[in-house]
Amino acid sequence: MRNFVAVLAFLIFGAAFNVNAADEAKPFITAKEVDLTQYLPAPPADDSAQTKAEIAELLAIQAKRTPEQEKAAIADAQENVWRFADVMGPNFDAARLPKLSAFFDRIVSTEDVVDDRAKKYFHRPRPYMLNDEIHPLLKKSSSGSWPSGHSTLGYLMATVLGDMVPEKRNALFARASDYAENRLIAGFHYRSDTVMSRTGAALIAQKMFEQPDFNREYDAAKAELQAEMSKQ
Repeated sequence: MRNFVAVLAFLIFGAAFNVNAADEAKPFITAKEVDLTQYLPAPPADDSAQTKAEIAELLAIQAKRTPEQEKAAIADAQENVWRFADVMGPNFDAARLPKLSAFFDRIVSTEDVVDDRAKKYFHRPRPYMLNDEIHPLLKKSSSGSWPSGHSTLGYLMATVLGDMVPEKRNALFARASDYAENRLIAGFHYRSDTVMSRTGAALIAQKMFEQPDFNREYDAAKAELQAEMSKQ
């Protein structure tokens, strides 16, 4: 039996990508199954003390970020499961794991369609829209900032991978935390955006695990992954 309840609790309370393939992949669920606007609170107001404090934090991060941190933040702008290769090992790549690759393309698509509704509904301005002293490392986006889609995806991928390979769960969630932190280093999100993404990821994961097609693809991808990792 999958040890999934503990992962959900952690998410809520704890701390070469083929774009076309991910875009075309069929999501396992949509916002009809998980409407985050019904679960997430509204973001802090633009003129609130919290938003001002978060902008100050981003300016401090920007002033101190190193070239190495900038490089990592830019690399983590990719939305794919292969960003976890540093945790999973040298055999963790798309060429060796085609079933896992297709499976996670669907997870990427799922996060996108679910978070898109919340982003449009809450429509929190990105930090650089409120303060022109923030200089993002990536091409600017005008989509909503609340919640952080990248961070949601990072925690979602860690949830599924951690369920497949429990012995790596702690390291996977640590990597997901770094993935989220890099959105701050890149100047793209407030910290509260990334914190809120943990709840979104938990809700999406729970609903995905209820879907028969998810479980069929999960089983095949897990078997493929474990077979490949046994060769390392």
